[in-house]
Amino acid sequence: MSALVPRGGFLDEFFRDFTPGFSVRPLHGDPLPSAGQIKVDVKESNGGYTVHAEVPGVAKEDIHVSIEGSVVSLRAEVRQQDQQVDGDRMLRSERYFGSVARSFQLPSEIDAANAKAKYDNGVLTLTLPKKKNGNAQRLSID
Repeated sequence: MSALVPRGGFLDEFFRDFTPGFSVRPLHGDPLPSAGQIKVDVKESNGGYTVHAEVPGVAKEDIHVSIEGSVVSLRAEVRQQDQQVDGDRMLRSERYFGSVARSFQLPSEIDAANAKAKYDNGVLTLTLPKKKNGNAQRLSID
């Protein structure tokens, strides 16, 4: 049996507040998002897929989407800067830079030439039409 202690128990918050000096957290609040924090909803219709991905606080120029066959890859460059200035004397300045990425595979290949992307209020919406396979034929069963 493994002697590892599981992380993320229900008492973690209690002890984090009880012993604040033993854990290091960013002063400005939110840490950089991880790949699991890009929440994705995928809906399928007859003609394709609609993907809603949450990437709040990221400029649309810093979001990159690539499609290869049936694999969709999302990558975002995260930049968080905080500054507090009092006159000419800097009281605090923090910078956080990083990137997050996530890939997933859809059941059908995507027609990348006709795919569309829209970013509004922290939500990236992808409209991904299915690739029409002109070579498919129905076989007769003997």
